[in-house]
Amino acid sequence: METRRALVTGAASGIGAACARRLAADGVHVVAVDFDAAGLAELDGVETVVADLSDLGRLSELPTDVDILVNNAGVQQVAPVEQFPPERFSYILRLMLESPFRLIRQTLPHMYGAGWGRVVNISSVHGLRASPFKAAYVAAKHGLEGLSKVVALEGAAHGVTSNCVNPAYVRTPLVTGQLADQAATHGLSEAEVLDKVMLEPVAVKRLIEPAEVAEVVAMLCGPASASITGSSFVLDGGWTAH
Repeated sequence: METRRALVTGAASGIGAACARRLAADGVHVVAVDFDAAGLAELDGVETVVADLSDLGRLSELPTDVDILVNNAGVQQVAPVEQFPPERFSYILRLMLESPFRLIRQTLPHMYGAGWGRVVNISSVHGLRASPFKAAYVAAKHGLEGLSKVVALEGAAHGVTSNCVNPAYVRTPLVTGQLADQAATHGLSEAEVLDKVMLEPVAVKRLIEPAEVAEVVAMLCGPASASITGSSFVLDGGWTAH
């Protein structure tokens, strides 16, 4: 893996930071991208780029000569559909679906030329299941699942794989930041939201740690990954077993 170069988005914290560190530990040269400069500064041993991934016109400025692309950046908005701000809906789809498409589009030529590439899309259990009050997030993740499969079919002849990783709730700022919003929406305390909303559908009653997700990402980029493509790797504590 020492010859590989990876681009990891949303890398200033949570899953993205864990993925950047895990790939770097395998010897990969990691380019960590986020708009949070302070968070990126806490990463050691990786190259960092401060960028707003929702600014689609600036994505072409990011490195394209990468062998591994980890699309992770995301945000959340909790609101009923009839109250969901249209501009926020557009922003979330721009950040979480169109930005990954454009990054994949501009990095595939290098991967095709090298005859090897790994696209890993951090999806969610919400890429496979819906929840109330998350119209934009669920729509974006469902779209990312479809995009990932198309890339898998097109990339196979060129040595490029494309997969999704689908965790349930992970201990990240994105999830902990939802507690107050969900509490207000459901009329519950934050502790009750965690127990009765977030963890209610899962059999393993705890939040997933970012490092657990990063281990699956590392596997999908490692030596055993050549025939793994077009798949969704579910880390949901049994949510989808129902």
